[in-house]
Amino acid sequence: MLLVGTVWIQGAFAAAERTVTLAVGHMTCATCPFVVRKALQQVDGVDTVRVDYESKTATVAFDPKIASVSDLTAATTRAGYPSEPTE
Repeated sequence: MLLVGTVWIQGAFAAAERTVTLAVGHMTCATCPFVVRKALQQVDGVDTVRVDYESKTATVAFDPKIASVSDLTAATTRAGYPSEPTE
């Protein structure tokens, strides 16, 4: 019975999660994705971050009750990498 409760809680969190892809500017070297990822991971409510240097994008899964897309773009901009949603 405990396992069922745990699965339900995880499922409830996953249902609330949102994913957004950001176009990230100023990524000019292989180190840039690490800086972008770290900036995004520091935003409260962010679950996972994948940064792709080749496509100059960051895909972020986050809890929209805690963080917003503008929080994410502000974090990358403060780190020197302006971004905007691709969607």
